[in-house]
Amino acid sequence: MKKIALDISSALLIALASLVTPAIAAGPTEVVYHIDDAESQGIKGLRNIRNHLDVAPQTKIIVVTHANGVDIMMEGAKDKKNGIEYAPLVGALKSRGVRFEVCEITLKNRNLKKDQFTLDTDFTPSGVVRVADLQHQNRFAYIKP
Repeated sequence: MKKIALDISSALLIALASLVTPAIAAGPTEVVYHIDDAESQGIKGLRNIRNHLDVAPQTKIIVVTHANGVDIMMEGAKDKKNGIEYAPLVGALKSRGVRFEVCEITLKNRNLKKDQFTLDTDFTPSGVVRVADLQHQNRFAYIKP
């Protein structure tokens, strides 16, 4: 009888371990960076992402922009404080696998067109919904620079 009880306990421990192990061994960290104001978050956010990838290059990163944050993705846009152009920084991060998404609701509200944005831009119907879905459904970590 003791052997049967031990076998059942062992089986339960193995089953519990198999539930926990996939979460640990699921793959690289996935992160959503949320930018809604280019002036206060643009350069800082892009540098944070570069530093993030320098330390953890396997990280999957999606940058979701809306409101005034979409300005970092506009053709020819520059940081107002120091005149640094966003496009080269974005392009360098895109080449490292970062995905940049712009909210289409913002386009409509600000009367912007898709052709005003760099070729590195992807679009999402709603930036806020996209951030929420990435966090809740896909378990992305959330960072707002």
